[in-house]
Amino acid sequence: MLDNLEWYRVFYKIAITGSFSKAAEELYITQPAVSYAVKQLENRLGSKLFFRTYKGVKLTHEGEVLFRYIEKAYHFIEAGEKEIASIHELHSGEITIGASDTLCKHFLLPHVERFHHDYPFVKLRVTNRTTQETIDLLKQGRVDFGIVNLPIEDKQLQVQEALELQDTFVAGKDYLALAQAPITMERLITYPLLLLEKGSSIRRYADSFAEARGVKLQPEIELGSIDLLVDFARIGLGIAYVIRNFVSPELASGVLVEIKLKERIPPRQAGIVTLKGVPVSAAANRFINMLLPEKHSIK
Repeated sequence: MLDNLEWYRVFYKIAITGSFSKAAEELYITQPAVSYAVKQLENRLGSKLFFRTYKGVKLTHEGEVLFRYIEKAYHFIEAGEKEIASIHELHSGEITIGASDTLCKHFLLPHVERFHHDYPFVKLRVTNRTTQETIDLLKQGRVDFGIVNLPIEDKQLQVQEALELQDTFVAGKDYLALAQAPITMERLITYPLLLLEKGSSIRRYADSFAEARGVKLQPEIELGSIDLLVDFARIGLGIAYVIRNFVSPELASGVLVEIKLKERIPPRQAGIVTLKGVPVSAAANRFINMLLPEKHSIK
């Protein structure tokens, strides 16, 4: 049996086509079902909605009044469907992303440029925060997804690895002699160290690596960004702990030299976090797939 909303749908199609049989064809239902829907609707409203002519059926006065409202409703429904389709086709929509300054500049930015080129009508908003602050924003619903340093242990989050990061120590040209052969951690800490401020995931990783080898890192200077560490190292103020992936041009040009350790720093991961059980928009899903390695992409 057709429900009440279907009765109005049948009514609209009859009014447009002027025929019970044509309405049945367009709705893929039987003609008796169409007649039944009209009868039920007329009984509900207490009014006759159609009268027959030799060319088909026409609206009564009451039918014309109802049609004016139903027509508006259908236009709104069609507009809503088109808007949803447009979002799924990425002709509109908005994505809000949380990421640290470093990951934003060196990892996210090239993908933002590519996505904007491919889908220029999707608005992109990027909020620069630390890993923990990004997670907090995600849980508050203020970002669609976050790009963070891993590991993250949180049962509320869906975590997907996106990029392997290799940390290292670098310095300016004044330290060229020290860069000729790997050195021990004990020797490294005799030089001025440049580290990120405490609280950052990169700093925790560096401290953990050193402490596991019985060494405590005591920085000469603490800064708030990797880019500043690179600048301070470049002018000879000390040895900086940075992400090797993001200083390859400086190392290749000789602006910086790598101070290698006898025991290699284990690689770590950057990843994408979303809330478990909360679906992301079509646009955000497309962007996430762009960020993920092919083997991890969401199909």
